[in-house]
Order: sequence, then C-alpha cells, then structure tokens
Amino acid sequence: MPFASEAAPTGVEAGKLTYGTAATFMPFEFVKDGKLTGFDIDLITALSKAIDLQPAPMPMEFKGLIPALQSKRLDIINSAMYVNPTRASQVDFVPYLKIGSRVVVRKGNPEGITGRDLSLCGKNVAVTLGGIEESQARADNQKCLAAKKTAINVLTFPAATDSAVAVAQGRADAEFLSTPGAVALFSEKPGLFEAAGAEFEADTHIAFAVRKGDSETKAQLEKGLQSLVKDGTYRQLIEKWNFPASVALF
Repeated sequence: MPFASEAAPTGVEAGKLTYGTAATFMPFEFVKDGKLTGFDIDLITALSKAIDLQPAPMPMEFKGLIPALQSKRLDIINSAMYVNPTRASQVDFVPYLKIGSRVVVRKGNPEGITGRDLSLCGKNVAVTLGGIEESQARADNQKCLAAKKTAINVLTFPAATDSAVAVAQGRADAEFLSTPGAVALFSEKPGLFEAAGAEFEADTHIAFAVRKGDSETKAQLEKGLQSLVKDGTYRQLIEKWNFPASVALF
C-alpha cells in the first residue's frame, strides 16, 4: 500500500479502509486455509460496507502496528488491541468488546498452577511480545519478588500461537491468553491444554485504534459500529464465533 500524503485525508488510499492486523491471535484474526479470518476480520468487513469503504488488510507483527499507524501506512489498527494507558497516549481508541483472560497450562497441570497468583512464581510464563499479557506477567513478577518468592521467567513470543506451542512442548509452564482465545485453543487442540484458576481482568476493553487526533476516521468507525449494532450484525458475529454474551459493549 502507498504511504498517505497530506493531500489524502480520506485515508491511505481513497475509497479503502487500510487496516493493520497481526493475524496470529485466534479467534480474532488468524490465517486458515491461506485466508485471513476471525471475528475482527468479519467485523471490519461488515463495518467497511456500512460506511461505503473497501477493507484493505495489511498483515504485520503486532509490535509494528502502532508505528505503522503513526507513520500513516495504515488508516486504523484492527487487531484485538487491548486498551491500556500506555497505548492510549499513542493512539485514539474505538472500543468494541470487553474480555477477560485465562492462565492456560498443559493438560493435567503438571506444575500445579492455581491461577494468576503466587503459584506462578519461579515458573516460565509465555506471553505475546508487546501485548497486555506481557505487562500483566511483569506486574505479577514484581508481586513474586515483593513476597520474596522466586522470579517469574517471562518468555515473550511474536504471537499467542507461539506461546501455546511453548506450553505444549513444556518450554513454558503457562500462557496468559484471552478468554475467547482460550476457548478457541481448547477447541482446536482438544486434550492438550486446560485453564488454571478463574478468569481475570474480565472488563478489559479491546478496540480499533486510529491516529491521535484523527477525529474523522474515529467518527466513521463509531458510525459504522452503531449501524452494525442496530441491524443485529454485531450480536450475530459474537454468536458466530462462540464468544460469551458478556463480551458485548452495546
């Protein structure tokens, strides 16, 4: 995709909604049979139609999404991006779901992990590099140190799928994963994983991201989203991807 210019306020390419996505986070965005799919892909496809734009995906690693948006290679980020204060200082958000997370371990839980608690101290915990899971695990490590327990070894990977492989192979003892992601993982890989402990941070918002101050694109997304809520598409997609009803923001 060409870079945006100051003479093209309608986006990277007129008539298109160019979005960055890290297609490694099942069930939100992933590649299946060579095609980009997932809840976020269905949602942005329907939303683009509602605002009369053509969706144009630009796959990349998660850590490159915000820099690509800031350098105007993208109109928006559509990649199940968790809202947090650090990111909110860099981009503006249009939230569309609220979700929690789970601690995922190998079937049988050989390390006896009881959840997001001090049972993680001294363990290898796999997380997505630059994701909210990394900040959560590093905060938990500080709790271990404050309790005079052995530190958590935080293992960072480019994608949640890589973290899952590390757990399956025994290189990691646990993974932090969104609740919908855990549901999808258990379905795709039956008998390999289980959840330890209760869901945590269940009111975490995920959102589209736009450049700071890009009120025009933000308003377009909000308008399209409300259209999908009104005509029932939003709820239909939640049901299609087997998300719990509690994820709905509208």
